[in-house]
Amino acid sequence: MSSLSVRSGTPLRGRVRVPGDKSISHRALLLGAIAEGESRVSGFLPAADCLATLRCLRGLGVKIETPSPIPSPYAGEGSQGVTLIVHGRGLHGLHPPQGPLDCGGSGTTMRLLSGILAGQPFRSVLTGNAQLSRRPMARVAIPLRQMGARVTDTDGHAPLLIEGGHLRGIDYTLPVASAQVKSAILLAGLYADGPTTVREPVPTRDHTERMLQAMGGGLRIADCGLRIEPGERLQALDIVVPGDFSSAAFLIVAATLVPGSEVTIAGVGVNPTRTGALEVLKAMGAHIEVKNEGDCGGEPVADLRVRAGELSAMEIGGAIIPRLIDELPLLALVATQARGMTVIRDAAELRVKETDRIATTVAELRKLGAQIEARPDGFVVRGPTPLRGAEVDSHGDHRLAMTLAVAGLLAEEETRVHDVECIADSFPGFVETLRRLGGKLKTQNRAC
Repeated sequence: MSSLSVRSGTPLRGRVRVPGDKSISHRALLLGAIAEGESRVSGFLPAADCLATLRCLRGLGVKIETPSPIPSPYAGEGSQGVTLIVHGRGLHGLHPPQGPLDCGGSGTTMRLLSGILAGQPFRSVLTGNAQLSRRPMARVAIPLRQMGARVTDTDGHAPLLIEGGHLRGIDYTLPVASAQVKSAILLAGLYADGPTTVREPVPTRDHTERMLQAMGGGLRIADCGLRIEPGERLQALDIVVPGDFSSAAFLIVAATLVPGSEVTIAGVGVNPTRTGALEVLKAMGAHIEVKNEGDCGGEPVADLRVRAGELSAMEIGGAIIPRLIDELPLLALVATQARGMTVIRDAAELRVKETDRIATTVAELRKLGAQIEARPDGFVVRGPTPLRGAEVDSHGDHRLAMTLAVAGLLAEEETRVHDVECIADSFPGFVETLRRLGGKLKTQNRAC
């Protein structure tokens, strides 16, 4: 186990890049695997979750070349990403796995791969670590069963046993907004005997749809839903993965909250289905400029210039929640420094993430002196409140670990964040990036 000691007192200044987008890295491998031809993926995120997808696909017979070695996500590297070449096997070219496919801690791997495996004429078992095995999987198993796949879960959780084969198209309305479940159904729809339609209660991230369309998949928006036609061959692409906005959000918040800071984050993906936190921060008064807007493989990108400033509280809820669900623990931290009472609601989905992120965020921020209360579907936070250094714990949740590290940049005296290896799940190089900007962080090993 390792811990991270953090001290305040130094403004953050400079220009940096963040690692490649995790969601797009997963999808580039998965769709490249069932496409025709070779897909070159540049800027792939070598984080633990994405490497789980790579291992599972290799277990299904997909050849994935790495022209240069992939750095360990735990080595403090990876901000520049790596290049992979995926030799697509087509929709029907996957091989039966020799054993269970281990998804590690990656919900994206398990749910999206379930959609592909539902259409394969063989038996697969998807497993994961203890953390992933606590996350709900019935939400993906139910629609795949309606399509005709035999999916056996374990009391609504992993492991999943999937016996795929002939599927039928369905018209399905998601009971809970989920890009992962939506994507699983769309991918299964490629193997159905008729069109499949997915309807969302509110829009969620659309990386799967963009990539399917770019590869020639028969995806259309129709009748307030997404309609996928079966049997369309996917054509391989050269994909450049933009910087991950969810990773950039930690640097945006740090630069906003640490007095005297000015930071530019280059080449960040600014897909509007992902940037709800950017809208909220601007509404609270954050000084964020969006510059040099462009396009990167069908995804909008930009440089973000951030300066420190004072913030005002606000209410966050409704349709914007799916567009900032991953950033809500971080926004709870922001609220501790905003003037007034911030209410975050309609976010019960936080209860079934890597941890119960409502409970863990409240418990750990309180240790730092935050005035924060849990609600069944969110938080109430009063600010501005001076934070004080303390011993805090990530609970094995990468986003909470980084949120607490940013909090340490504001707090009086030292903050020590325990169990920080999990940061490698999504942001290899996080500590080193903050150090380059002037942050006082030091990693220490401790006995298990």
